[in-house]
Amino acid sequence: MASKFLSDGKAPTPAQRGKARAVLNRLVRRYPAAQTALDYRNPWQLLVSTVLSAQTTDENVNRVTPGLFRRWPTAQDLGEANLEDVEEAVFSTGFYRQKARSIVELSRDLTERFGGVVPTDLEQLVTLRGVGRKTASVVLAEAFDIPAIAVDTHVRRVTGRIGLTTQTDPAKIETDLKALYPTKAWTGVSMRFIQFGRDVCDARSPRCEECEMTRDGLCDWPARS
Repeated sequence: MASKFLSDGKAPTPAQRGKARAVLNRLVRRYPAAQTALDYRNPWQLLVSTVLSAQTTDENVNRVTPGLFRRWPTAQDLGEANLEDVEEAVFSTGFYRQKARSIVELSRDLTERFGGVVPTDLEQLVTLRGVGRKTASVVLAEAFDIPAIAVDTHVRRVTGRIGLTTQTDPAKIETDLKALYPTKAWTGVSMRFIQFGRDVCDARSPRCEECEMTRDGLCDWPARS
């Protein structure tokens, strides 16, 4: 069910909803079929891949995961793996010690508590070690087509610059976006903002001269520069 209130406890105004709708309409035209670029065959693989994708590119993760999943094809296999072996397997994704520990522990939790089956409930997903709201939301939206909004650095940057939220905390940004958009739109929201952040609204050098949000008067960022 859609949230009715923003993170400050107020209901969005018609103008705020109208702007949010206009922004999303342009993103849908730009990215008609937005979905994760991570390769996966089942929800557990997507869960692991999403954890590995932190601070690296999806392409880099996709180069690592085929070998990872061949060697440890199930959650139980990975949960029982030698940590040093997993560190070696995921080394090129960066932060390999932390990531290896996370995917081994979440796989162990998944096996012991859920029989190796990825739950379809956000509150259950975030009880797995190494799984936060962003990762859980990606899995729900992408693997199960369950309405969810994942807030990563791209989503935070783009929505803040455009002026859809004044918050910086990911959970509060998620609340604001869920209040601005109808539930049926949630699934595609994150991936479109993420891709737009990569293609146009770059962290250091935003391409404002080719941005439809700037051109159509939908972005607050130029006023702050």
